[in-house]
Amino acid sequence: MSKLGVNEHHQAQVVNYMRFSRYQRGQRLRAVEMCFEELKSSRLDETTYTIDEVTEMLDGLLSVVRGEVEGELDNTAYTNVLLLRQMFQQAEKWHLKLQADISELENRELIETIADFEEREFAGTTRDTDFNSVLRKMKLAPINESGGAALLHMKIEELEKENLKLSEQRIQLEKQVKSLGGSVAVSAAASSVAGGSNQNDGEVNDLRKKLASLESDLDSTSTKRSSANSSNSMEKDLVSTKHELLKIKEMLEMAEKELEKKVSQTNPFKNLKQMLVKKNDQLKELRKRLSKYEKVDDAE
Repeated sequence: MSKLGVNEHHQAQVVNYMRFSRYQRGQRLRAVEMCFEELKSSRLDETTYTIDEVTEMLDGLLSVVRGEVEGELDNTAYTNVLLLRQMFQQAEKWHLKLQADISELENRELIETIADFEEREFAGTTRDTDFNSVLRKMKLAPINESGGAALLHMKIEELEKENLKLSEQRIQLEKQVKSLGGSVAVSAAASSVAGGSNQNDGEVNDLRKKLASLESDLDSTSTKRSSANSSNSMEKDLVSTKHELLKIKEMLEMAEKELEKKVSQTNPFKNLKQMLVKKNDQLKELRKRLSKYEKVDDAE
């Protein structure tokens, strides 16, 4: 896990967004500075000013700066919504429902942690002044490398590694079989010493067992290799089946909500609800009356 509590890939995405935000902040600060510079160059051309003239200049400057700051706040809010939209769209491809704790956005401790992280991450650097330079520092993933495609490619890489490992094991086993001279040579050696001593018979039996074991390992390795080659299609079927299952669950939830909504709108349900409301009101009224009588008895 990284310093932010997420994996390295997600931390890289956070750093890219921080770089973009720093660029936007720099642009707005320069715009505010230009407002003051424009006021100095266009209005401050006299030695003395009246109170009304100073008030007018400050009011104009306030209006311009307010517009710049308001535009920056609006732009920040809209870009955050766009970022959330991208995350939700990726989650919806897998029928996931993300949730956010809005109260954590005002956690001063976490905000200071993010500020310290930004300061360390961009220490010794200046804000980018060219938006194209910001984009060049962002390593964008291909469009199709998200969701199921990314998971599938990751699984394919694992299967390719396993396939390579099995190929190496097969080559090693083939070399061991050749070193023994093959099953024919072993059978000939067994025939030539068939009338020999018990010790030679034991050696022949050991050779036969070793050869049978090697041939069995070779067959199992070939089987694993073929299964690894077919795992690609099996993984695709698995991803497709998981998608269908999540989609059916989502449709079932929607159907249940729609059914509950329809039931609540039927006349019998509405009549029953009205009857319950009336009964509750009657019970409240009876309780009030009863409490009055109890107070009279206590007073007596």
